Amino acid sequence: MRARADLRRRTLEVVSLTLDEARTRAGVLSSVSYFLDLDLTGLETFRSHARLRFRSSAPETFLELKGALSVSLLVNGEVVEAAYDGGRVSLAGLSTEAVNEVEVTATLPYTTDGDGMHTFTDPADGSRYVAAYLGMDNASKVFACFDQNDLKASFAVSVTADPAVTVLANGAVVSHEAGRWVFATTPPIPPALLVVAAGPWHSVRWTHAGLDFGWHARHSLAAELERDAAELRRTTEACFDHYADLIDEPYPFDSYDQVFVPGLNWGAQEMPGCVTYRDELLPRGAITDTQRAIRAVIIAHEMSHMWFGDSMTMTWWEDTWLQESFADYMGYRVAEAGAGFADLRVEVEVRSKPWGYRSDARRSTHPVAPLADDVPDVDTAATIFDGISYAKGGACLVQLAFWLGDEEFMAGVNRHLTRFRFGNATLADFVESLAASSSKDVRGWVDAWLRRPGFDTMSVRRDGDVPVLEREGSRPHAFTVAAYDSSLRLVGRKRVELGAEPVPLPEFAGLVVVPNAGGETFAALRLDAGSWAALSGGLSRLEDPLVRAVLWSSAARRVRSRELSADDFLDLVEAHLPEETRADIIEGVLSEARSVVIPQRVPASRAAGAVARVAAAAAAGLKASGDDEQRALAWAAALAATSADAGLLRGWLETDKVAVGVPLLPTTRWEAVVRLASLGEADARFIAAERDRDGTVEGDLGALRALAARPSTTAKDAAWEAMLAPGVDNRRFDALASGMWIAEQAHLLRPYVAAYLAEAPALATRGQAFALEVGRAFPRIALDSEQLDGLRAALADGVPTILRRSWEDHFDDRE
Repeated sequence: MRARADLRRRTLEVVSLTLDEARTRAGVLSSVSYFLDLDLTGLETFRSHARLRFRSSAPETFLELKGALSVSLLVNGEVVEAAYDGGRVSLAGLSTEAVNEVEVTATLPYTTDGDGMHTFTDPADGSRYVAAYLGMDNASKVFACFDQNDLKASFAVSVTADPAVTVLANGAVVSHEAGRWVFATTPPIPPALLVVAAGPWHSVRWTHAGLDFGWHARHSLAAELERDAAELRRTTEACFDHYADLIDEPYPFDSYDQVFVPGLNWGAQEMPGCVTYRDELLPRGAITDTQRAIRAVIIAHEMSHMWFGDSMTMTWWEDTWLQESFADYMGYRVAEAGAGFADLRVEVEVRSKPWGYRSDARRSTHPVAPLADDVPDVDTAATIFDGISYAKGGACLVQLAFWLGDEEFMAGVNRHLTRFRFGNATLADFVESLAASSSKDVRGWVDAWLRRPGFDTMSVRRDGDVPVLEREGSRPHAFTVAAYDSSLRLVGRKRVELGAEPVPLPEFAGLVVVPNAGGETFAALRLDAGSWAALSGGLSRLEDPLVRAVLWSSAARRVRSRELSADDFLDLVEAHLPEETRADIIEGVLSEARSVVIPQRVPASRAAGAVARVAAAAAAGLKASGDDEQRALAWAAALAATSADAGLLRGWLETDKVAVGVPLLPTTRWEAVVRLASLGEADARFIAAERDRDGTVEGDLGALRALAARPSTTAKDAAWEAMLAPGVDNRRFDALASGMWIAEQAHLLRPYVAAYLAEAPALATRGQAFALEVGRAFPRIALDSEQLDGLRAALADGVPTILRRSWEDHFDDRE
């Protein structure tokens, strides 16, 4: 029966699930299983039929189902008029003695925003792809369910699709005939971890360790998948085998597929037995060593979730940090030790930790491990998927493992995974598992590190020539100190444990010292004047790339805290970065300079000069790269985005090369086109020709960026109107915003800052993922005091939860 309520009610008008509701429902329901049948043959809508079996100790409860256009309901064999409000289906008259069986059949719309049943038509060949992108608060956009982590259930899934496509899901294929796919029933998993992906996938399949494995990508990316297939297989197998050595519990699922999918909002999603990755991780053209390493870390990260997150799942969202931080920690560890990618902690220092320090210095900072009552609903939970949950949390686990010792740490982890296989757990359970495997005060460590916001500062002062380490804060720290002579030659390393009492280092008297040289802890560094003078004068001469990364990260943090000026930071960039031998350090530092230092610490009137300094460093770095292609590619990308030399950039486009032996990668080519457009050197016809030359979705998005970047009111008006369009999807919105906000165009963009503050709250009600995009679209330019007053006033009005968090962060970053 069709519900009498307005079935076209917008999803965001429905209040998200609260902690109290989840606790109540988990207390009355048990033994849940799903039989889910999806018909994906429709072009505008799809049919979802969910048959649930469960026990209930109460006669009433509810299911989540969002945005359905029609709903019919059977309860224990009886047709019931659906009490449906656009977000929930109320259930009444349930048996409290026997097993209940509820069937919900719904017609639902496809989405294009990466939340729900996402559909995408590939401009390269016209192929259509449909995939369920679930995760937090999205399962109910695909089927009626009890959408909470601690109501895990088995899923028996069947799908009807175009006979010409392949369908992938969590379980192995049981049968397939004429567009009808039936998959093996899963072990207990939360509804949020279900996945279905249908399309003309290009696939590479094989068997390893008695299981079926596969990598899959869009048909138009077949050449790229074949290019990387050997490495992807090698990395997958190496990580899988390494986890088999580290983790006592066997792999929990019946197969392992990995799919590069279009339009995914996350970098990847850890769906059991079928991991999804955004297909930007399969780049066109050549793939750089940095991209390969980052991708390997993500592969290892998602694989760790098969045990920590999928088999063992956190009970409520306050503990999501733990499974994400654990996966972050294991991702770097296993990609390095298992898959053989060296020095991955460098990437952590120059990209991940700066994110954590930024997040922890804002008003929105929170403990790594908040209490459950501090996350009262799912919308609030969405705001803590941040640099504290990922970057700081991962750094805390690095410190915990270093402090405990690896043997005791992994013993606790294995105890935990065995205790809660296919179940749910809390941080308290994890701490209990660690404490049972160690004689150290794990609970005290957790209270100091995980229950308190903020970060400590480790200072170096001199008692005569003797360096003395001091701590400002309350946490115990274990880390390595490196000591150098006046030529910055390493002469000693020492493990140190620092607490409330200062630690003198007489063996390093008269030497330059770097605390946390191995990146083992999460704390600000304040070096003595002599050490900083020596290190800032010879940064590029330090042999250890991890120490260089630690110092670059420290310099960036000091700019944010106003201990170091933006000019001083750019001095370091110009003096030392061109001689840097690691492409990942080059890319990380330049990203910090362009996306943080210039828009947040350089007045608008001086932005062009600051960008020119980055361009000068990029030109010097490109020249110094010699035959090191990886360095050259990193510098070329930076120069393409910052150079004011239109002739240089046009020359690159005409030859499709940066220099002899250095190709112009497709992403760098679009950076050059966007830069030319921002300089007024590329009109709409030129941009259209580049888009047609490209012929892919990346080309479409690049063209949108370039059109938005042109320095005219007409171009900005058109871009702004396109951003406000009702049907704009996440990727297009992001591309338009990226092109809209150009640091050197602050005067031209002044009226659009006010327009953004006025329009963004309404835009943020379109959906959770879109609200995050709206927050990320905050003006990426310097703001003056009047504009900051406007932001303060806007925050005083009603702003959706997710957008409010983003705006408060941007305000704090600029104060």
